[in-house]
Amino acid sequence: MTHPAAASHPSPPAEDVSLEPSKGWHVTHSFYSFDRGVLAAMDPAARAEGFAAFVAALDPAGPGAPRRLQGWIVPGHKADFGVMVMDPSPLAVEQVHQRLLAGPLGPALVPTYSFVGLTEVSEYVPTVEQYAERLLEEGEVADSPSYKAKVQGYASREEAMRRARIEPDLPPWPNACFYPMNKKRKVGENWFTLPWAERSRLMAEHGRSGMAFGGRVTQLITVSVGLDDWEWGVTLWARRPDFLKDIVYKMRFDEASARYAEFGPFYVGYVATAEQILAHCRLR
Repeated sequence: MTHPAAASHPSPPAEDVSLEPSKGWHVTHSFYSFDRGVLAAMDPAARAEGFAAFVAALDPAGPGAPRRLQGWIVPGHKADFGVMVMDPSPLAVEQVHQRLLAGPLGPALVPTYSFVGLTEVSEYVPTVEQYAERLLEEGEVADSPSYKAKVQGYASREEAMRRARIEPDLPPWPNACFYPMNKKRKVGENWFTLPWAERSRLMAEHGRSGMAFGGRVTQLITVSVGLDDWEWGVTLWARRPDFLKDIVYKMRFDEASARYAEFGPFYVGYVATAEQILAHCRLR
């Protein structure tokens, strides 16, 4: 016999029940410090075992590793190291954190910050049709050779561009930073009450500023609305550390940022293997 309460909440279709998003991957940034007092008190054999387990837990090619895993050396007092993990399964992402804490080195690891999100294709990434309309608004002549070449070029790379946002590869660049951000909801500066066309215009301006750093900086935007304290997370990788400074400084002058954005803590990282993290922190 069916309980009346159960009848009022029919089960969703099986294909709608999953821990994995319909598009995109789960992403977590986790930061830690080493408790050197705990490390000093450990038996040398146990400490060596802990280092081996630490290296295994952060091996991006190890058994059961998530789709993407990257370690960072973090300067300053906020953390000693950071780990960025991506996978369609949130449990595959979270298992890296749990392996670190459950390993022999776990008592000496102090979590200092974490951020949870999902990869997505922003609503402001234009379709081919929207891109074509934008060209006309910017002065291109319809059906001119220049107009046709730009539209065809955009159409040829659109699918790859969208896939790169939801299933991203990690760039082979050594400098990185991460920060969370919100869009303001203040009187007179409420991003969410602006018409979509105005928001799209502002984000197009913001995007053009970023494109000026092509070949020097690449970014990944993850959405955390409903998942964490901030609404988005921004991860930047750069060929040189000063490029990180330059792009953040330049883009803060865009109206979308200067007027409507709020920023959380910044974590700078230098991409490193687990062995390099241990060596840099003078633990070997």
